Amino acid sequence: MVTVLYLIRHGETEGAEKRRYKGSIDVPLSENGIRQMELLSAYIPNPLKAVYCSDLQRAIKSAELIAKPHSLNPIIVPSLRERNFGIWEGMSFDEIQLKYPDEFKAWAGNPLQFSPMGGESTFAMSERVLNSLEEIIRNHEGEHVAIVAHGGVNRIIICHLLGIPLENIFRIDQDYGALNIIEFWGKYPVVKLINGIVYS
Repeated sequence: MVTVLYLIRHGETEGAEKRRYKGSIDVPLSENGIRQMELLSAYIPNPLKAVYCSDLQRAIKSAELIAKPHSLNPIIVPSLRERNFGIWEGMSFDEIQLKYPDEFKAWAGNPLQFSPMGGESTFAMSERVLNSLEEIIRNHEGEHVAIVAHGGVNRIIICHLLGIPLENIFRIDQDYGALNIIEFWGKYPVVKLINGIVYS
């Protein structure tokens, strides 16, 4: 039996043009983000058995739009939320470099283990995300299931499934509304699509 996972990044958020670290800040989808998810929802084939998402509203709203054509309600899983960037949350890349130059240098030197004050490391995030992924796939053997999450969450999952070291996490792009498709042949994952965009 083949299990199919549709791994989706939430749609565009309000203020996305400012390119700030939003992390665990609970920002809503923009009108364009809603449109992205509506268009993507038409692409996900039946029968979809479940839709999981993080507990942040941008993921919940996106998951609701994905789930609606399948008469499903999203299942909220807090461990699928984006990384907490601590004191860096809400700041732009340039602002972080200017205000926290030493911390930024430490993060650039070891982005896996270093975490901003009040935040979490990539390793810590990876543990919680992959535990949830394993449980979801185990509970839906032979079925089609969706996870609507965040750029960082999706990159961790893709790295894990492809056997790519987490040091290379930022070599994987995840645009707003990105679709990734993974088939599980038993415990053997086959990645069919990465960062697919089905809207224009």
